[in-house]
Amino acid sequence: MMTVKEKLAELGIALPPFTAPMANYVCASRCGALVMSAGNTPKVNGVLQYMGRVSADRVEEGYQAARLCTLNALAVLDDLCGGLDNIDHIVKVTGYISSEPDFYDQPKVLNGASDLLVQLLGEKGRHARCALGMSVLGGDALCEITYDVALKDEALAKI
Repeated sequence: MMTVKEKLAELGIALPPFTAPMANYVCASRCGALVMSAGNTPKVNGVLQYMGRVSADRVEEGYQAARLCTLNALAVLDDLCGGLDNIDHIVKVTGYISSEPDFYDQPKVLNGASDLLVQLLGEKGRHARCALGMSVLGGDALCEITYDVALKDEALAKI
């Protein structure tokens, strides 16, 4: 069976480096085998790549932003959870999508996260989720996503 990192390599995707929190919080918190991430935004090297509000003509941008949020979250989870292969399954994904007042397709944006998780983890990547429209997000981020994951082996986690 192929590891998650082998699957990433096969897809030509590199995880970004783990980055420390920018304020007084932790990147993820754990309660038993459940790990809950802090919000992940669509950054590359600490710089937001997707900003503003999603509208009907920016759905594909939103999709790519959600995908980038997921890669950033996976870098955190890889570091803190004892590797991506120690993830038993993705429990829940919550997406906060900065949206124009007349935009109602937040789930289409969050598909960027869901599709990547299933592509990488198969059935273990299927999750419950909630896609929420927001009037604004910190730093003018286009989206921010949190991830709740269950671990296989709690002893491997750093948190």
